[in-house]
Amino acid sequence: MAGIPHDHYEPKSGGEKWLHSRLPVVGLLYDTLMIPTPKNLNWMWIWGIVLTFCLALQIVTGIVLAMHYTPHVDNAFASVEHIMRNVNGGAMLRYIHMNGASLFFIAVYAHIFRGLYYGSYKAPREITWIIGMLIYLMMMGTAFMGYVLPWGQMSFWGATVITGLFGAIPFVGEALQTWLLGGPAVDNATLNRFFSLHYLLPFVIAGLVIVHIWAFHTTGNNNPTGVEVRRGSKEEAEKDTLPFWPYFVIKDLFALAVILVVFFAIVGYMPNYLGHPDNYIEANPLSTPAHIVPEWYFLPFYAILRAFTSDVWVVIIAETLTGGIIDAKFFGVLAMFGAIAVMALAPWLDTSSVRSGRYRPMFKWWFALLVVDFFALMWLGAMPAEEPYATLSLIASAYWFAYFLVVLPMLGVIEKPDAPPATIEDDFNAHYGGNADAGKAQQPAE
Repeated sequence: MAGIPHDHYEPKSGGEKWLHSRLPVVGLLYDTLMIPTPKNLNWMWIWGIVLTFCLALQIVTGIVLAMHYTPHVDNAFASVEHIMRNVNGGAMLRYIHMNGASLFFIAVYAHIFRGLYYGSYKAPREITWIIGMLIYLMMMGTAFMGYVLPWGQMSFWGATVITGLFGAIPFVGEALQTWLLGGPAVDNATLNRFFSLHYLLPFVIAGLVIVHIWAFHTTGNNNPTGVEVRRGSKEEAEKDTLPFWPYFVIKDLFALAVILVVFFAIVGYMPNYLGHPDNYIEANPLSTPAHIVPEWYFLPFYAILRAFTSDVWVVIIAETLTGGIIDAKFFGVLAMFGAIAVMALAPWLDTSSVRSGRYRPMFKWWFALLVVDFFALMWLGAMPAEEPYATLSLIASAYWFAYFLVVLPMLGVIEKPDAPPATIEDDFNAHYGGNADAGKAQQPAE
């Protein structure tokens, strides 16, 4: 890894030297596994392996499901029933794929909020953070298109509502919506487009994940203190780090095993718990469900989308200043995507000189309120668009934007942070007494 001195792969046999000089894949794998990793990482650093596992799981199960799925409005719902009833292991595969999406989003939200708390977005990791946000957007697009494929009532009407948002974009909205749908309304062309993109985007995500891993392997891992690994010499770096293998690989695999026990218990005993009952009814364009809601992992941003109605003062001002170009519908779309954009801009909005929230007493309270706010938005997104939920959604949405646009810049000026430890080694020794160094010293020399 650039910047942190450590031992690199050295081919020994003639065959290894021949391969390394032509395709250094073994060296790449070695350097990845033996990468010096801050030795004070806590259990919030397990989500990377969970996300990697989820991506592989979704791709493998998705490929098998695609072999039996028919992307046609007359047959899509029946083909899903065929998978559930007639394909060997089909029900298990579908439930793993369906609940795997939920595990994917649980892990990505934990991963994102960990990064927000420990300042993993700060220099020199801004590009790593931006790539992560792009992966998240790709995940949202993939999940939305996948939700349409069973062609149930919520699939059809969810697609109708969400694609209708593109029509709110001034000047190009109608043409963009028609292009996305493949016609004037959600129909067979829409289903074919979504099936094609749902199959393609996971491989785009896989490519972005490789770049994401490459990026943080270049800058080094962040850690709970936010203090960088010492880079003066190999000896100093070794005091702050441990090789990724075996220490962190075993820790991550243990955490993954525990999570998978819970995951497969849900798949086996309550696989439809997170699904909507209306989606087990075949799509009917002539029958609108009483309450259209997306999957749970979209609910916070769905709440933000619905919060900005035509009687909200900020919408009225925007509509007046733009001569009606920005109406309530378009403002809601801007707010929904803006809620993600402000997260992506966190590296430049956070003005504090201290990276980790562990040493920022005021920040901790505002961040805790952000987490509560996120779950409140998730709950509000599932509620009907009526009072008191509409007002509560507006308040919760306002805090989401205020946290990133007002609180983060302000805290960098008014907050007096605690002093972080001088080195990662000091923090590790304060918590664990330096036992890992003793254990490392007992390892046989290579």
